[in-house]
Amino acid sequence: MKDGMKLDAELDPNINPCRPDLAAAHLRDLVAAERYVEGSRRQAVRGIVPLRGRPDETAPQTSELIYGETFVVYEEKDGWAWGQCEADGYVGYARAGGLSAEVIEPTHRVSALRCFVFPEPSVKTAPLKALSLGARVAVTDRRDRYLRIAPEGWVHETAVEPVGSVTPDYLATARRFLGVPYLWGGRSSLGIDCSGLVQVSLGAAGIRVQRDTYLQRDTLGDSVPLDGRPLERGDIVFFPGHVGMMLDDRTLLHSTAYWMTVCEEPVADVAARTLESEGAGIVAVRRPTRG
Repeated sequence: MKDGMKLDAELDPNINPCRPDLAAAHLRDLVAAERYVEGSRRQAVRGIVPLRGRPDETAPQTSELIYGETFVVYEEKDGWAWGQCEADGYVGYARAGGLSAEVIEPTHRVSALRCFVFPEPSVKTAPLKALSLGARVAVTDRRDRYLRIAPEGWVHETAVEPVGSVTPDYLATARRFLGVPYLWGGRSSLGIDCSGLVQVSLGAAGIRVQRDTYLQRDTLGDSVPLDGRPLERGDIVFFPGHVGMMLDDRTLLHSTAYWMTVCEEPVADVAARTLESEGAGIVAVRRPTRG
């Protein structure tokens, strides 16, 4: 090992593409591996591309790539691509068939909670796929109120807005997910987990957020002292292994496995539940900042 080289354990493998046998070339001086490679950029071309912790369909889903997101691939083997999502830095295994070697620069993002891609500019045609909020698309043509996207298909103009557009009220965005089923590792309107809801909602407001709860707890915005002062609208509240957003000083909006859905409930009820099951209630509060 080189002088000053960090041990593997010191780098979080969820956000650093490193394994004992293989690591990204930019980590050469930080981690020991049998070999180092430069990655190749791919792009998600399915509505949702699951990420898993190992190359196995039965492995738990750890996150998802949303249509149009880019993924830096460091290894492709047996139909699986191991790499890192450029949107949030998350590392995992994706089915290679859901990725394209042709990376198309997006011009718009999906602003609807969910929309269809049609083969023709007509609502009467059978959809090719469905896209979730935040998907990136490249608009190449317009016909009436439909927009053609590369490499194929048409979306209605009401479903998208230019890349760079933001929805400042992230709580309003999060409330659009009410009733969406809880899904471990989910980041879409088909299914979403607690940290995914925070990430997607704040992302729509132009605030980049890490993927997992523990990463959000350490990096998101400014820390708020736990000194008994009232919680405020917009505060991000952390419990052991869980996170939610305050709608006001008493109501938490979150995606929870307890109710298996995105819902609103008294924050005191959530704190009492986690205190009973995990031995702690609220463990941290952070206030998002822009910039």
